[in-house]
Amino acid sequence: MFQNMSKAAEAHGFLGLIPVVPLARIPRLCHSRGLQTGKAALMEKIKKTDAEWREVLTPGQFEVCREKGTERPFSGEYDGCKETGVYVCVCCGQALFSSSHKFDSGTGWPSFWKPAADGAVDEKSDVSLFSARTEVLCSRCDSHLGHVFDDGPQPTGLRYCINSASLKLEPEKG
Repeated sequence: MFQNMSKAAEAHGFLGLIPVVPLARIPRLCHSRGLQTGKAALMEKIKKTDAEWREVLTPGQFEVCREKGTERPFSGEYDGCKETGVYVCVCCGQALFSSSHKFDSGTGWPSFWKPAADGAVDEKSDVSLFSARTEVLCSRCDSHLGHVFDDGPQPTGLRYCINSASLKLEPEKG
């Protein structure tokens, strides 16, 4: 969100608004970036050219994952999905979210209250579209997944709002 800058900053010609990350989120943001060791943080990064990604992704997946697009609400394959399993990155196969952490947020996108494992996703400040949000990325291949908001259910209070196009459900074996 935005907060007003100090009177001194305004006097020096600043716009008067700056994006701020609530202090309560800073440890979580640092942890997700691998500054504290996590299992997924140890995996080797995957780097490909746009041409290489286009060879393995559909046009819709490429738009969402590599160009930071957003699918229309209620249009994605996994929004209403009730199957159990693990949602993996469509680009690299890294486990991102568990169906046991999925909930119906009513927003039209699959929503989760936490990632499958510490370090599975990275978070980055996103100030596009004239608002401050937190972008969610695959920590292994930097695929754009969606955004995280502070209006989710307990125990985390978080809502990871994720594009279906960035996910592939690996059903629970049983």
